[in-house]
Amino acid sequence: MKRVGILNSGGDCSGLNAVIASAVKTGHALGYELVGFLKGWEGILDPMMYRALTPESVRGISHLGGTILGTVNHGRFGAKQGAGDSRRIPAEILKAAADNLKKIEIDGLIVIGGDGTLSGAVQLQEHGVKIVGVPKTIDNDLMLTARTFGFSTAVQVVVDALDRIHTTATSHERVIFVETMGRHTGWIAFRAGLAGGAHAILVPEFEFKVADLVEFLRQRQAMYRSSVIVVAEGARVGASEVYQKAEAEREIKLGGIGNHLMNMVEAMAPGEFEMRNTVLGHIQRGGTPTAADRVVAKAYGCEAMKAYHRGEYGTVVAYVNQHMVTVPIEACTGALKEVTSDSLEYVTARDLGVFVH
Repeated sequence: MKRVGILNSGGDCSGLNAVIASAVKTGHALGYELVGFLKGWEGILDPMMYRALTPESVRGISHLGGTILGTVNHGRFGAKQGAGDSRRIPAEILKAAADNLKKIEIDGLIVIGGDGTLSGAVQLQEHGVKIVGVPKTIDNDLMLTARTFGFSTAVQVVVDALDRIHTTATSHERVIFVETMGRHTGWIAFRAGLAGGAHAILVPEFEFKVADLVEFLRQRQAMYRSSVIVVAEGARVGASEVYQKAEAEREIKLGGIGNHLMNMVEAMAPGEFEMRNTVLGHIQRGGTPTAADRVVAKAYGCEAMKAYHRGEYGTVVAYVNQHMVTVPIEACTGALKEVTSDSLEYVTARDLGVFVH
C-alpha cells in the first residue's frame, strides 16, 4: 500500500477541511494510506510533524472552517516575497524535506496552497518528489482556474457586514470605509461590494485620485447624505500601497488603507463628512464554508487524489468550464488573475454608477 502525504500551507480559508476529507476518502478507496503533515511545509522538516488520516478521522469535518492540519504563512520553505516575487528555497532545506519523506516511505504529496506554496512545490519536485497540487487562495486570483474555495465564503462575510453598515451609515449620515482582504487583486472587494450595494469600490488593479473620490462623495452627500466605500487592503493611492510593515524574506503586510484614505479625504475636505473606518480582517477567513465552497472544495480533493493515481505528477487541479482538469504547476504561479475593465463585476458596477476609479 502506497503512502501519500497531504499538506496545506499559507493562509487558512473555509473549505480546507472539505478538500482534506475528500482526498482522504477518495485515496482510501483507491488503496492508498494517507498521512497529514502539520503546520504546512514545516511538518516535513525536522522535527517532523504528521498524523495518520483515515476515513474515520476525517468524518464530519467538511463543514468546519480552518484546517485540522494547522498551517503557517512563513517558515523555512517560504518561496514568495512581496507582490508574488519568487525566491529560491535553500538547497539544503529542499534536500532535507525530500530525505525525510523517503525515511517514512511517503510516495508523494497532495499539496494544497496558493502561489507561494505551489512555487515551493515546483522546487521540491526538482528533488524527485511526486506532487499534485490543489489551488488555494481566498482571493480567487490564481491563473487557469475559474474558482477557488474560500472565496465565496469571504465574499458572503463582507456582504453580511455591508448589510449592517448601510443601516448605521444612513442613520448617522456618515461616510464609512470598509477595508477587505485583497493584497494584489480586488475580487473579494468587487464581488462583495457589488452584491452589498457599495457606492465606491477601490481595488489594487485601478489607480484613483483622492480628489475625484472627494467630488463623488460631495455629490452623494448633497443627494443621499451617506456613502459606503469598499476598499481592498492593497488599493493604491496614486501608485503607492499602504502597508503596516515589510520584513526581509517575508510578504509585505498590507493594511490601513481605509484609515489612510479617511485622513486624506478629511485633509482635502475639512469637516465636510463625518467618517468612520471598519477593517473586516480575519473574520473573512474563518467560519463555516458556504454551500458553493463546500462543493467545489470536495471536487478539488477528489480530483487531486485521482490525478495522483493516474500518475499526473507536477500538475495542479483546476476548475474550468464546470469540470476539473489538470494543468502544469508552473502555469499557476508567477502571474495573478486580475480584475480588468471588461470583467463582469467591473462593467456592472460602472453601469450602476459605482465609483471604481
